Amino acid sequence: RQKILPLAQLEILCKQLYETTDTTTRLQAEKALVEFTNSPDCLSKCQLLLESGSSSYSQLLAATCLSKLVSRTSNPLPLEQRIDIRNYVLNYLATRPKLAAFVTQALIQLYARITKLGWFDCQKEDYVFRNVIVDVTRFLQDSVEHCIIGVTILSQLTNEINQADSTHPLTKHRKIASSFRDSSLFDIFTLSCNLLKQASGKNLNLNDESQHGLLMQLLKLAHNCLNFDFIGTSTDESSDDLCTVQIPTSWRSAFLDSSTLQLFFDLYHSIPPSLSPLVLSCLVQIASVRRSLFNNAERAKFLSHLVDGVKRILENPQSLSDPNNYHEFCRLLARLKSNYQLGELVKVENYPEVIRLIANFTVTSLQHWEFAPNSVHYLLSLWQRLAASVPYVKATEPHMLETYTPEVTKAYITSRLESVHIILRDGLEDPLDDAGLVQQQLDQLSTIGRCEYEKTCALLVQLFDQSAQSYQELLQSTNSSTMDIAVQEGRLTWLVYIIGAVIGGRVSFASTDEQDAMDGELVCRVLQLMNLTDSRLAQAGNEKLELAMLSFFEQFRKIYIGDQVQKSSKLYRRLSEVLGLNDETMVLSVFIGKIITNLKYWGQCEPITSKTLHSVRKLVKLSAVQFMLNNHTSEHFSFLGVNNQANLSDMRCRTTFYTALGRLLMVDLGEDEDQFEQFMLPLTAAFEAIAQMFSTNTFNEQEAKRTLVGLVRDLRGIAFAFNAKTSFMMLFDWIYPSYMPILQRAIELWYHVPACTTPVLKLMAELVHNRSQRLQFDVSSPNGILLFRETSKMITTYGTNSQSFYSLLEVLTQDHMNFIASLEPHVVMYILSSISEGLTALDTMVCTGCCSSLDHIVTYLFKQLSRSTKKRAAPMAQESDRFLHIMQQHPEMIQQMLSTVLNIIIFEDCRNQWSMSRPLLGLILLNEKYFADLRNSIVNSQPPEKQQAMHLCFENLMEGIERNLLTKNRDRFTQNLSVFRREVNDSMKNSTYGVNSNDMMS
Repeated sequence: RQKILPLAQLEILCKQLYETTDTTTRLQAEKALVEFTNSPDCLSKCQLLLESGSSSYSQLLAATCLSKLVSRTSNPLPLEQRIDIRNYVLNYLATRPKLAAFVTQALIQLYARITKLGWFDCQKEDYVFRNVIVDVTRFLQDSVEHCIIGVTILSQLTNEINQADSTHPLTKHRKIASSFRDSSLFDIFTLSCNLLKQASGKNLNLNDESQHGLLMQLLKLAHNCLNFDFIGTSTDESSDDLCTVQIPTSWRSAFLDSSTLQLFFDLYHSIPPSLSPLVLSCLVQIASVRRSLFNNAERAKFLSHLVDGVKRILENPQSLSDPNNYHEFCRLLARLKSNYQLGELVKVENYPEVIRLIANFTVTSLQHWEFAPNSVHYLLSLWQRLAASVPYVKATEPHMLETYTPEVTKAYITSRLESVHIILRDGLEDPLDDAGLVQQQLDQLSTIGRCEYEKTCALLVQLFDQSAQSYQELLQSTNSSTMDIAVQEGRLTWLVYIIGAVIGGRVSFASTDEQDAMDGELVCRVLQLMNLTDSRLAQAGNEKLELAMLSFFEQFRKIYIGDQVQKSSKLYRRLSEVLGLNDETMVLSVFIGKIITNLKYWGQCEPITSKTLHSVRKLVKLSAVQFMLNNHTSEHFSFLGVNNQANLSDMRCRTTFYTALGRLLMVDLGEDEDQFEQFMLPLTAAFEAIAQMFSTNTFNEQEAKRTLVGLVRDLRGIAFAFNAKTSFMMLFDWIYPSYMPILQRAIELWYHVPACTTPVLKLMAELVHNRSQRLQFDVSSPNGILLFRETSKMITTYGTNSQSFYSLLEVLTQDHMNFIASLEPHVVMYILSSISEGLTALDTMVCTGCCSSLDHIVTYLFKQLSRSTKKRAAPMAQESDRFLHIMQQHPEMIQQMLSTVLNIIIFEDCRNQWSMSRPLLGLILLNEKYFADLRNSIVNSQPPEKQQAMHLCFENLMEGIERNLLTKNRDRFTQNLSVFRREVNDSMKNSTYGVNSNDMMS
């Protein structure tokens, strides 16, 4: 009965953990099961649960606990025990093929963990955990359910060994993975292919759940083998950039045999869409086999079979209506070009028909922009690589890309424009909101669109003129609908992005004068549109269109501004003819004018403001830049206004703004202090305004905060830019000593407001950053000392007013007690008094942290005392000896904390009883006589009839407690304390005597 009761309790706890909707019940069950996992009899109880448990949840618990046991690095299970567990799990799965799926999965995971972690373990010169294929052979010769288990075991094991984890070092993981790859992986892959061939030849009834499941697990097994990290590069699985599969040379036979490739193509056409994406995933990996596995003739033959399979899918595209199939097929197409050269592709017998089918498929996909938008990347990647290869192809066979690339370009552009109306009409998610996705696609289009550029440019001119004319007519009309205007703005946004992209795709060695002139045609149109939209900003503006303009500017600057650009470029000739912009400087003036306009009208729009500020380059000599340097006030740049900010965090772009201005100022600043003073006038005025506010008893606190935060963000930008000694000293002399007290005062007032303190502290961090050796003060200069004094004063001010101080103490006591023990006595006493004070704090986090800190100190002290009493103890470190001496000189500090903790537990509403219990045991063991006196005082303060009960409570508190601080002993004390508090409270509730706890325990 004693054995059955714990088992029944465990089953109840499992049910509560996995089924209950009550949070408290679930947490209690979780805590109890964690304790069970750490108990000495966990292993035997797990076997009992598997054998006698009546629920799947108890079986799951057993499997999970066993996985933790075999995975632990400290005190690992003996080899014989792990072998027994492995054999037990295999027998258990073999005799119970109809377990709940999650139980089977957990047991298979357990088998995989044991096998991986024991891969190099030997018993009588035999690697006992490596006979994995033998282990599962009996499963493969039985029922379909057994076959599924066997295949899943191999699949899970392959995946487990492929994945690095934190239980052991990466080097050991790679050794295991390499050994598994060399000894077992090819045999497993061959087995998976043979089983797939058998299954496909048996006319499986895939409506039958078990047969469907078997085929799915076989495909997963094959994919896990092909997806193995063969050379240990551990590439990011979310990236397709490094897409070569480094198949070992010993696998050559599998890929020289065309039947392997044909098997997967045949499977794709014979199984339902629920399984075919797995087949395509395998084909993606096979298509990515490293080139060096083959010689030239073998590679050509392999590629021919691969292209034939792709052609067959394109000719029978019905299954591609499934999004998962479609996505994997797009990945397969992308791999055709990433692993094979255009010169190899054009030599394939069916290339003309295949490239036509791929082009039609791409065009259709782009036109249906709402279907699987995340897959378009792969199609564009294919065409980008094809287009980029055109200048280098040496083959005499025609590549035909001049025919199909313009079709792809046109399909992308027109489909994006046509999507605008539908998205606005139906309230759909706008792709333009995903800046990363748009930029990725535009980068790909930039190469595709430059192929047959005349056609691309003609199309863009035609579409742009249509939309721009419609837009202008709508703006001039008095009865235009908001929807119609929004549609044209959306179309123009796409066109501006695309024009920027194709200009950015210009390659200098492949470009011609005619193409530069075409670029000029496009640039003229964007600048004319900018003039139109800027003229309307006082009434209305379109954020997405403005962001597209900034993207266009960046692409134009990258290609056509700089020393490498021919000043006689036909682009500038066209700009001169149409807009009167004769050279690079005049175009830059237009750009900086746009920057000023944006900062004036879009100050509240962080994306536009941020991107605008990052556009400031090579603009120093322009009059517009001089205007910015002399007029950086809220009158001209609204985002600098104090009252325009919705909240304090909206001011972050100000740092970027002043970094840009600071760098521009630095170009010609030199030692001109007058120019610096002139530049700093707006910031001087802001400091004076704050000083005036602080000098009065009543001031608008919100306005003061806004002014301060804006000011320190501005100053941090300037300090970041001033990375030369001369300019930094101007800034330092400006801020010290005049304005440092204002920053100190702000920290004193608003230490509890992170939105205020963080910017101030970041400014100080920047000021003390020795960027480019700017803090190398002269020998006779006191500036280094002054800067240190102001910084330390601020840190002290902030630290003494912030509960982060207790977090620091907790970290110090946990990891650096040797350092604390080496401190001067008055510092040690200050730390202890701070902890003592924090124990009674109303803030639970502070109180809990102090309990943890006290526990670390008490544990350290107890260990040192224990060592000092051992006869053969090594000489104690000087620091430890000093620390013990301090504690012995001042026993009242530790005793007071013992009294405080006991007082809180007995007489107050203790909200963190567990935390309080951890240091209490150590305090008691260090002060046993004092604890006895406290106990007697408490007992004697009770009514005579209650004294025996209270005495018994204290006896029970120390029942079974040993004189050590081992985890098991601590846990027992914590449990005893919980009972103690409940019994004491029950006893005192019925007491007619009022107990004054402060008097009693003073």
